[in-house]
Amino acid sequence: MTTVRPFYYRETDGIRITVRPSFLAEQSNAVLGQYVFAYHIRIENVGTIAAHLRTRHWRIHDPVGGDSVVEGDGVVGEQPHLLPGEVHEYRSFCVLKAPQGWMEGNYRFVREDGSAFRALIPRFDLNAQPRPDTVS
Repeated sequence: MTTVRPFYYRETDGIRITVRPSFLAEQSNAVLGQYVFAYHIRIENVGTIAAHLRTRHWRIHDPVGGDSVVEGDGVVGEQPHLLPGEVHEYRSFCVLKAPQGWMEGNYRFVREDGSAFRALIPRFDLNAQPRPDTVS
């Protein structure tokens, strides 16, 4: 039996990204091949220099629907500026055609001196665990 990790994290250049994925059974429909997953993201500046999140780049792996890439400015309409010790959190979701998959990516940050870097988002599993009140 595989142990499910409750969260995933990775630190790059003083930015720690923590992800907590969850399966939303009540919003999913296995008959239609729609598996809805939410993920909670915590972005922490654990370094000593402020950083401004500019863009996101996600790679989503769906074994049935195929891989996709999502890119854009900021996260859920925001481009947080994080001073040392500050945190930004948000929730989002994705829909897969398969009951399992994964996501990974990066956020591009810019420092006050103009230097840029990519903070890596750890690869995290999306897994639709069977609910105990259902019959397979």
